[in-house]
Amino acid sequence: MSSCSLRSVAKHPLPFTSLLDSATTLKEVKQIHTKLVVNGSLNDPHLLGQFVAAIALYNPSNLTYSAQVLHQCRNPTLFALNTLIRAYSRSPTPHQCFLFYKQIQHSTPHLSPDNYTFNFLVRACAQILSPGTALLVHASVLRRGFHNDPHVQSGLIFMYAELGCLGYCQKVFDGIHEPDVVCQTAMISACAKCGDVDLARKMFDEMPERDPIAWNAMLAGYAQCGKSREALHLFHLMQIHDVKLNEVSMVSVLSACTHLGALDQGRWAHVYIERNRLKMTVTLGTALVDMYSKCGNMNKAMDFFWGMKERNVYTWTSVIGGLAMNGAGEKSLELFSLMKQAGVRPNEVTFVSVLRGCCVVGLVEEGREHFDSMRREYGIEPWLEHYGCLVDLYGRAGRLDEALDVINKMPMKPHAGAWGALLNACRMYKNTEMGELASRKLVELETKNHGAYVLLSNIYAESKNWDRVINVRQIMKAKGVKKLPGCSVIEVDGEVHEFFAGDETHPRYNEIEVMLGEISRRLKLAGYVANTNPVMYDIEEEEKEDTLCKHSEKVAIAFGLISLKEGVPIRIVKNLRVCWDCHDVTKMISKVFNREIIVRDRNRFHHFKDGKCSCKGYW
Repeated sequence: MSSCSLRSVAKHPLPFTSLLDSATTLKEVKQIHTKLVVNGSLNDPHLLGQFVAAIALYNPSNLTYSAQVLHQCRNPTLFALNTLIRAYSRSPTPHQCFLFYKQIQHSTPHLSPDNYTFNFLVRACAQILSPGTALLVHASVLRRGFHNDPHVQSGLIFMYAELGCLGYCQKVFDGIHEPDVVCQTAMISACAKCGDVDLARKMFDEMPERDPIAWNAMLAGYAQCGKSREALHLFHLMQIHDVKLNEVSMVSVLSACTHLGALDQGRWAHVYIERNRLKMTVTLGTALVDMYSKCGNMNKAMDFFWGMKERNVYTWTSVIGGLAMNGAGEKSLELFSLMKQAGVRPNEVTFVSVLRGCCVVGLVEEGREHFDSMRREYGIEPWLEHYGCLVDLYGRAGRLDEALDVINKMPMKPHAGAWGALLNACRMYKNTEMGELASRKLVELETKNHGAYVLLSNIYAESKNWDRVINVRQIMKAKGVKKLPGCSVIEVDGEVHEFFAGDETHPRYNEIEVMLGEISRRLKLAGYVANTNPVMYDIEEEEKEDTLCKHSEKVAIAFGLISLKEGVPIRIVKNLRVCWDCHDVTKMISKVFNREIIVRDRNRFHHFKDGKCSCKGYW
């Protein structure tokens, strides 16, 4: 800070706020403070309050100093105390708000909290997530008579939504005589956040007026609840009604595209961002990288990643995870090295992506080294997910005893992910005894986990132990366990089509069936023989050779062949792991029909081309 600026403060103390902004350092704040103390300006409580507010709100890193300044004042103003409550409600330590609230209550001369006080306290409660504290603040709101203030009302709805108490949200909302658009929007967000997106849509449709915030709240609600198709439909409606979307809303749109694997709509969202000149925040940029990665277009993801002006740990983690998911394990590890060279400190999620990168290419020793480095180099305690990845790493490499040893030595109770990874490895390497152990442990944790039964059944079927296959079937029936039906999604001309196993309801199903017959004919000519052993006794709806061809991804591929132009890759997203037969069939289709096929299953991407798969049979 220049001496000229400080002289300006000395002569004209009131404009000091113009010298404070988000870049003002603590040293510079102290220099201004010194000048104001020397010239006596801070003897005026109102000027002191303005100074405290400027310090606290312009740069959160100076918040502690602003509190220290306020403590030097004998009779702080309500404005100054409210400012500190406001600043702390946004900080990592929101509970500090209540120290200043107590100061208001015990002030001399007596100060009374106003609507701003409670608006900020309610926001703090939403951060603290303490039901008891929330109820006490609400009681104070009622006692002080601020329950009719619109800002406090919307804040209370937001607070109870953060606590997951939709019933309390509804009580607050029902008590509002004429809720304005802000309160209505808050209630829509609350319904969506608490999982009742249908009620949110009903309220949205009944709103006499909808501002862009209401539209964006509904859009975010759909994206958060996993109703991606509805989110994209609303996105199109917003464009028809000329509703402007902001950067946060576009993150919701991209999230929906990512979930569905809808690359065409993701590209259109990207065009929308550029055409409307939305600010490319690091969060929005990361969402674009994530969308392209999880839609299987890693080249575009990497191009955009390297073109970003700013990247944070989440951006790096997203692209590392994308490379791993697309089978480029070595490249994901190279990028991890570049991330560290760039001075970006990895977090827990980064290491999950790194370990997955090791898993997909079988780099066991390197994966173990990265796992050990978490605690040794970064002080990060491994999560359950990290141990699950380590089990998967050893299991995929056929080192089942070491995988089991990892589980037995976990410092916490092993979770379903760890036992599931071991069970899958037991199926790959036909270890019935250990598979039975893993299945038993998995079912103890999740009694309705159909995957545990299905994998165990397949282990028995592949070893032709039909009695035990039938026994698994009977256990499932007795416990009421049903297999999640296979579902595959494909996007054609910007429209998302969903196919379920054995489902024949699609408008073009007759054409699809003809193509399935053509696929079957051409594959048999190429030497394909269906592997029916695990299927005939599997716990699935898609049983026996005549229905094997109607697994959901095969139906989606057939639809892609009749709907997409030659040369256009067929992109499919499946909710379950691709079965062995479908994997073999898709490889052959890619060769026989000379078509690139990209399948994203529950675990990873499979890029099929010229009869080969990017996973190299290692998944």
